[in-house]
Amino acid sequence: MAETEAAAPLPPPLPPPPFYSSVSSRLASLMLRIITFILLLISLIVLGTNTMEINQSKLRFQDIYAYRYMLSTIVIGTAYSLLQLALSIQNVVSGQDGILLLDFFGDKLISNLLATGTGFAVTVDTKRLTDADPRLESIDIRKFYDKAYASASLLLLAFCSTAMLSIISSYTLPKRV
Repeated sequence: MAETEAAAPLPPPLPPPPFYSSVSSRLASLMLRIITFILLLISLIVLGTNTMEINQSKLRFQDIYAYRYMLSTIVIGTAYSLLQLALSIQNVVSGQDGILLLDFFGDKLISNLLATGTGFAVTVDTKRLTDADPRLESIDIRKFYDKAYASASLLLLAFCSTAMLSIISSYTLPKRV
């Protein structure tokens, strides 16, 4: 009887469920992607409409190079978020993991790009210089910089959301590859 028990093969152990394949983590990822997309879209609108009339000429966000870079990071981040949002919806509906390498590398790249795009430093410096200029006292230029602050703040929040997605993809990839 001992011979028959020793000869019977043991069933293979079941692999532990991956972190990302659970329904709750897929939904969390989807929610973070929705939040990121909304924040970037609002940031794009706020920055894109930021103009001001000064002495019969317009001051636009395009006149400041750092705001141009900020706009390009917002546009790239919005396009990536829209793509990932569609893929995340497909993952939630189908119950599959999706393209883990795209999630892993894309989230890291976009989060770093969004972090570099925030225009806080240029806004602080430029606002400080214009506040010191007595010729600009009669012009309420603070509204222009307040809109730039608002757009940069939304971009910063979008970065935080993408950074959280980057952490999720960092946990997911090693467990599935």
